Amino acid sequence: MVAIGSDHGGLELKAAVSEGLRQRGLDVVDFGTDDDDSVDYPDFGEKVAGAVARGEAVCGVLVCGTGIGMSIVANKFPGVRAALVTDEFMARMAKEHNNANILVLGGRVLDAMTACRFVSIWLDAIFEGGRHQRRLDKIAQVEADVQAGRI
Repeated sequence: MVAIGSDHGGLELKAAVSEGLRQRGLDVVDFGTDDDDSVDYPDFGEKVAGAVARGEAVCGVLVCGTGIGMSIVANKFPGVRAALVTDEFMARMAKEHNNANILVLGGRVLDAMTACRFVSIWLDAIFEGGRHQRRLDKIAQVEADVQAGRI
């Protein structure tokens, strides 16, 4: 399952990305928002990142106006590696080097065709492991140390 969510600034882009994911045959769960009334992005970032962190979703996509706020929220969750992407190279590297499990997009930054292309690149990319896994292990250790109050 792919979890997806947005605030009002990402609503239209979320709809296009959701459709693209479904066309790929993926099961998509939309955590909202469902209209263009002003809402707070942390409420929707929490739902998607929580689903990914708990293993209820394999991965997620978050969209807000710029993607910055959603990135900040999602990366507060243990085990979440949310990557804000603005070009094809970043979309590929998000998976190949960082094994990002949430892709973050800016609804006021990207058009629908570009965003869907970035999502496809990210989904099709393969995590390279090796030195990149060593670095992710270090990030996980920092996360554990922070949670335990060691740093």
